[in-house]
Amino acid sequence: MKPFCFLCVYLFAVTAATGQDTVRRTGLDEVVVEAFHSRVLWKTAPASVAVLGVKEMSRYAGTSLVPVINTVAGVRMEERSPASYRLSFRGSLLRSPFGVRNIKVYWNNLPLTDGGGNTYLNLIDISQVGAMELLKGPAASVYGAGTGGALLLKSELPYTGQTTNRFRIGITGGAYGLFSQQAGWDHVSGSFTSSLTQLHQQSDGYRDQSATRKDALRWQGGWQWRKSRLNYLVFYSDLYYQTPGGITLAQMQANPKTARQPVGVLPGAVQQKAAIYNKTLFAGLSHQSAIGDHWMLRSFLMASQTRFANPFITNYEKRKENNIGMGLGISYTAKNIQWQNGAEWLYNRSAIDNYGNRSGVADMVQYQDKVFASQWFVYSQWQFTPGRWNITAGASLNNQSYRYSRLTDPMAFYQTKRISAVVTPRVAVSYRLNSDVTLYAMAAKGFSPPTLAEFRPSDGRFHGDLNAEYGWNYEAGIKGYRIRQRLQFDLAIYYFRLRNAIVRRNDSTGAEFFVNAGGTVQKGLEAMLKYDVFQNGAGFVRDLDIWSSYAWQDYRFDDYRQGSAVFSGNAVTGVPRHNWVTGADIRFAKGWYLQLSFNLTSKLPLTDAGDVYAEASHLLQGKLGYRTPRHWHFFAGMDNILNEVYSLGNDINAAGRRFYNPAPRRNLFAGILLQFGN
Repeated sequence: MKPFCFLCVYLFAVTAATGQDTVRRTGLDEVVVEAFHSRVLWKTAPASVAVLGVKEMSRYAGTSLVPVINTVAGVRMEERSPASYRLSFRGSLLRSPFGVRNIKVYWNNLPLTDGGGNTYLNLIDISQVGAMELLKGPAASVYGAGTGGALLLKSELPYTGQTTNRFRIGITGGAYGLFSQQAGWDHVSGSFTSSLTQLHQQSDGYRDQSATRKDALRWQGGWQWRKSRLNYLVFYSDLYYQTPGGITLAQMQANPKTARQPVGVLPGAVQQKAAIYNKTLFAGLSHQSAIGDHWMLRSFLMASQTRFANPFITNYEKRKENNIGMGLGISYTAKNIQWQNGAEWLYNRSAIDNYGNRSGVADMVQYQDKVFASQWFVYSQWQFTPGRWNITAGASLNNQSYRYSRLTDPMAFYQTKRISAVVTPRVAVSYRLNSDVTLYAMAAKGFSPPTLAEFRPSDGRFHGDLNAEYGWNYEAGIKGYRIRQRLQFDLAIYYFRLRNAIVRRNDSTGAEFFVNAGGTVQKGLEAMLKYDVFQNGAGFVRDLDIWSSYAWQDYRFDDYRQGSAVFSGNAVTGVPRHNWVTGADIRFAKGWYLQLSFNLTSKLPLTDAGDVYAEASHLLQGKLGYRTPRHWHFFAGMDNILNEVYSLGNDINAAGRRFYNPAPRRNLFAGILLQFGN
């Protein structure tokens, strides 16, 4: 009850402090979401969905997704080194030592998640995305496999009756050699849109062996005619980032800038030039067309190619990945009924070669593997909205399979691993108490098969005995607006029981592998508040918005063992029990603004045994800017104002107790953005 009491006190204090309307107000903007293929107002959607728009995404330096996404309750994004992202929705990082797993990611309705279950989210720059929707909890009824949820990235341009051309160019610089440059051109008319953006970003990094460089080019747009739209998205990213590796607590306290050190016969990260090289080309088309007054047809087609290299401590891995995917959906809408049906298929072909690593140079061949991964699902969803009610019921049938062979074996042959098709239902009900407040409840089953990176991890072996994890999520919440839409709120409680959990293990060299081990029981509460204290004021302070999000996560192992050790009842590794993020957006007279945020994350366990914890962190960030009435935007800010030593991405259950990846200390950034056109 403590989290709920905290929210009540906070809400009362905010309301009391600003109870009298002394200036003109217009309230917070209405938010529309497209989650589960239903374009509805956020306040009426029977789902736990968070929205990050232009305002939220511009609060920080604009060079990383991490601080932006971490403002959402129940979501945790980590960065073990610059550009090395991990993302978790309402869950542990047991199976995500790096990358994005167990979450389906789409960009403008095109899947970025490949047939092997992996998503290279670090290829996407925040400057290329206009908004995000984050669906928390199992979403398999429409988006396929995944117990975590779905992330929907959006950057489509609106069509206008008048032809416009807008240009932008910007430069940002900061501590530790940060330099970011971007340029773009947007063309919009009544029937055609086009957006071309270019990005270069580099940094020397805070730690040894933590430099990064990214070059990206994106072109997107679309045509509309009569009742049809055809959209396209093409991007190319050339990403390089060094991986310093984890260090021990004593090493972090002595020198947080150090990289992983040599141990025995194993060299360190600097000696092995540990890094990631990723060159990816992606192209996709999506189409939608109205058929008559009630039917809508949707489809997509995508393909991508990745060339990946990873000099690691013990080996040098090279991968060639080719992906294709397609999807088809049809929906019927009439008065208060909507019925949707669809299918999606993703296919991945990977050639994975492991060599010895001789100081950053590929040496003798260790393994040469070929893996073919395929996943498909079909779904049907029905929605009925009589009066104030919204009743949604849907289900999907999901399938995952792998075909693999080790070509360097004398008697190489292909083996097949199939995950049995699983039906994943979702039922949600909401009731509008009035025009601004909605109660909702839901139950959904999640299903998440092992990804290619788990099936064939860095230890170089095939783990064909891995099976999918699954579980049921039960949730209830209330959300909406109050005080003439100046207060936006969202409160949700949930209970998720995960079975057959996929968890990470390490061998003595630090190479990882995964096993199914018991399960977890995850009880949580999430809350969000945004308050428009006043808007369009006439004094020195023109606008003042305060916002806050809080997550309470009581996650425990259930029937969980490692050999003879029993860890049932222990807190789930890598998950903080409490996380509170709050801030203020202030607009002053004559174009000035100030944005402040504070992130408090409680201590979290670093081992399944619960014998080591990372200390709580307190991250204060601020940004001051100035916008001219037409073209110029200047800004400067500071991260980690309190100058804390903390790890933004911990290596859980790490060999040699090398848990910590220290984040930068207090650092500055500044930038300038020019926009012009008609």
